[in-house]
Amino acid sequence: MTYSAADRVYADVKELILTCELPGGELISEGEVAQRCEVSRTPVREAFLRLAAEGWMRLYPKRGALIIPVGDQEARDVVDARVLVESHAMHAVADRPSVLADLVEQLDENRTAHRAVDPSDAAEFARLDAQFHQLIVATDGNALLGDFYTSLGERQRRMTAARLHLGREIADRIHDDHAALAAAIGDGDADGFADLLATHLAGVHGVERTNANTSGGHR
Repeated sequence: MTYSAADRVYADVKELILTCELPGGELISEGEVAQRCEVSRTPVREAFLRLAAEGWMRLYPKRGALIIPVGDQEARDVVDARVLVESHAMHAVADRPSVLADLVEQLDENRTAHRAVDPSDAAEFARLDAQFHQLIVATDGNALLGDFYTSLGERQRRMTAARLHLGREIADRIHDDHAALAAAIGDGDADGFADLLATHLAGVHGVERTNANTSGGHR
């Protein structure tokens, strides 16, 4: 596949947004990005239009583009959705020991790789964080829920990257919480997992804890 200059600028700027190197609330100009990406303003303008259409930035003629911050409601909605989907997945496989054992093995591999990444590498740290949770959802085998959860991936990465910039304690909490979640999965404790997950996501992302739905996920 051939990528145009506009495609490359779009990908580069979007990655800067997702890793919070371009933080929410910052105003950037076409000229700044053109210089940074070593292109003319035309592909930057095209990339900005695409990013604005996706809701990542708001355009101001002759001034530039404002990176739209993650709002409180968006953060709560993403956390609520994640709790519901992951809890459902865990309830769906809680009575299948062999599936749980395979999942724990995959999660252990993820956690080993995750601990080897310095939290200052927000892009890779957030990617592995998202992967941990995606492995749980994929175990259920529900393709529709899996696709929906994957669609949240970019929002997850951005929210995690933003929190990592607050200090090392966020990364430490993620590691500790992932260990506890993996242990609950190994025990087949679906209700305990859902409760731990709700507390984990609320704490990491600084939102009010949602009530985990621990009764509606059984098959």
